Amino acid sequence: MILETEQSLSPEESFNKPPSQRVLEVIGLFLKLGFTAFGGPAAHVGLMHEEVVRRRRWITDQHFLDLLGATNLIPGPNSTEMAIHIGFTRAGWAGLLAGGFCFVLPASLMVLGLAWLYVHYGSMPQVEWLLYGIKPVMIAIIGQALWNLGKKAVRSTALALLGIAVMTLYFLGVNEIGLLFGGGIVYMVYSNLKRLHKVNFSVLSILPLGGLSGLMSLANPIVPFSLPLLFFTFLKIGSILYGSGYVLLAFLRTDFVVRFGWLTDQQLIDAVAIGQITPGPLFTTATFIGYLLAGIPGAILGTLGIFLPSFIFVVLSNPLIPRIRNSVWVSSLLDGVNVTSLGLMAAVTYQLGQASLIDLPTLLIALISLALLIRFRINSTWLIVGGALIGLLSRAI
Repeated sequence: MILETEQSLSPEESFNKPPSQRVLEVIGLFLKLGFTAFGGPAAHVGLMHEEVVRRRRWITDQHFLDLLGATNLIPGPNSTEMAIHIGFTRAGWAGLLAGGFCFVLPASLMVLGLAWLYVHYGSMPQVEWLLYGIKPVMIAIIGQALWNLGKKAVRSTALALLGIAVMTLYFLGVNEIGLLFGGGIVYMVYSNLKRLHKVNFSVLSILPLGGLSGLMSLANPIVPFSLPLLFFTFLKIGSILYGSGYVLLAFLRTDFVVRFGWLTDQQLIDAVAIGQITPGPLFTTATFIGYLLAGIPGAILGTLGIFLPSFIFVVLSNPLIPRIRNSVWVSSLLDGVNVTSLGLMAAVTYQLGQASLIDLPTLLIALISLALLIRFRINSTWLIVGGALIGLLSRAI
């Protein structure tokens, strides 16, 4: 009966409810989604559209699309930022906090529990075989995400060349942050050359070369662990990461595996696998890594650091949405950033594949999983469960 009443209300009529009731509605909805939203950002956005546009009629289709477009123009996890935007639109500042917090909290708690099990039992043979089957599935899931996102993002030869250049420079040791922003700016300038009347191209040609000296990743010794450095590293990642949550892999590997030496490639792919098998945003991988490195304090600081920028960016961008969606400059910048993100994602997937596809069975698991994902669109959660079962059966045999 309540559902029917909500469906009969127009977006304008639904706002006649008291503010406290609207906040409670936001809390209820995003706690529900936080516990049940499997399948990645695209699935999360689909579920949100079903709930807030079709069922509850909190906003219109056009408003939903505007919010979605805004999340693509700011760093951070898109589905979490959609939850924050919708909460803000529905119930103001209290809704903003409630939407984001309630969407992230369930997944973070689940990841925290799994991290505890991993730390205490991860070295047991049965757990190692469990992960033996899950890791190649994860490589397939990331590969499928690359395929789907690439078809949408790489719309021209120039963008394809940009992606290839980013992959090449990453393998040559150029810092991923420099590549991310540099790729976006280069494509923005390229796309808008006709709008530029007087440009000193000799200066433009020198700038990238001068910047490369500061962007090359140096081979640093292992950095001593500290909680402040953990927090600020995740804060940095949450502040600059564009694209799919899987692009997170590039940033995590560069900092925690290569620069600091705090994690191994195996531990990183395990962390991503745990983030994938739980509902909610993949960024809860930070919760897992934080616990792995420093227990409960590390989990809290890692989670807070990576999600805090999303709240700030939503507050700053929400009033600008009508202008953002009509800017040709920002649109071309976003195109470049998206393709750069995919280039980074592809490079890191290759590196992680070397650590996960260690024999013929794991290679077959990855290939079969990829075929099932692309051809039959099987829910990735079921594939992960299947990979885990194959790993356990392999041990038994």
